[in-house]
Amino acid sequence: MKTLLVFGGFGGFIGGIILLERLVGERLRSAYDRNERWAFPVSFVVFIAAAISLPLFVGIVQEELAVLVGIYALLALGLNVVVGFAGLLDLGYVAFWAIGAYSYAVLTNSGDIQIPWDLSIWQVLPMAVGIALLAGVLLGAPTLRLRGDYLAIVTLGFGEIVRIVAENLEGVTRGSKGIINIKPASVPFTGKEFSGDPAAYYVLTIIFLAAVILVIRQLNRSRVGRYWAAIREDEQAAEAMGVPTLKYKLWAFAIGASTSGFAGVVYAARVAYISPGAFQFIISITILAMIVLGGLGSIAGALIGAAVITVFPEVLRSLPNWAQESRYMIFGGALVLMMIFRPQGIIPSRRRTAELKGEVHEAIAVTPVIGEAPTGGP
Repeated sequence: MKTLLVFGGFGGFIGGIILLERLVGERLRSAYDRNERWAFPVSFVVFIAAAISLPLFVGIVQEELAVLVGIYALLALGLNVVVGFAGLLDLGYVAFWAIGAYSYAVLTNSGDIQIPWDLSIWQVLPMAVGIALLAGVLLGAPTLRLRGDYLAIVTLGFGEIVRIVAENLEGVTRGSKGIINIKPASVPFTGKEFSGDPAAYYVLTIIFLAAVILVIRQLNRSRVGRYWAAIREDEQAAEAMGVPTLKYKLWAFAIGASTSGFAGVVYAARVAYISPGAFQFIISITILAMIVLGGLGSIAGALIGAAVITVFPEVLRSLPNWAQESRYMIFGGALVLMMIFRPQGIIPSRRRTAELKGEVHEAIAVTPVIGEAPTGGP
């Protein structure tokens, strides 16, 4: 009975968000489309300003939770490119997060391996992201010819391989003991390390999040985004139209992996301790649940899904143990209900909504490789 009450409360919260989106969402989208040239910059600046000012109104516990939400939002945005935009089911996404985190820890001399340079987070960041991107390319190049369930199984295996290697490569990762006292982030150009206050890490996460949102949005509105949409809908038809499907699937994998590398660097710098146990398979499933709950192919949906699924378990911590133990059942039940009553997610993309309704609200323009891409949005 108690579990049903908690589940009902969570369902009511999700239902309230969906009802609000149905009441005002279409009007806001119509107004946004009519004035898109200035609406996006204004709404983006307002969102970033409101997000950065959040530490002024909350306590240190809420700030720490906000950092975690930002990290998971980065992960959700990256996986949304792979699954939501390109339609590639990746069940080993947590591996790139682990690669980014371990790369930062090792390159900052936090582990047993010592390099002759004392590098800051700003020097290590491009290297760690590059290593994660390279891992995505190396995984994708031989495996992206597979489709559907076969691709999902291969990526799942890759995620487990990375975790097992981290457990057994004690000379580099210190095995199951993990790497401790990882170097914290620092202020650019000064070398002054961040204090224990999570507010600085929160602002850093928001800056990274803003940059990733801008890049992903522009890619989705470009020819690359139209190719991803074509591949997701019908890969054989896209190939017949001249789309180099392997190339653009590899793009999606690389972008998702590099975004996950960003999140790994921030995570390692903030918690100052990483171990293979932090990168279990369930993390990949949780991130996938975030984008499904928020809305596949929707940037705003990925952010909302990350916030809801990250914050809700923390809310359960104030309840008795039985509520905490049943949180995965509650997540699963919520996803089942979402797939029945709201398959497009809390804040769906219009393209995804049109697909599920069997309507055509917008054309997906796919041009041959030898031709010029049409200008404008998809």
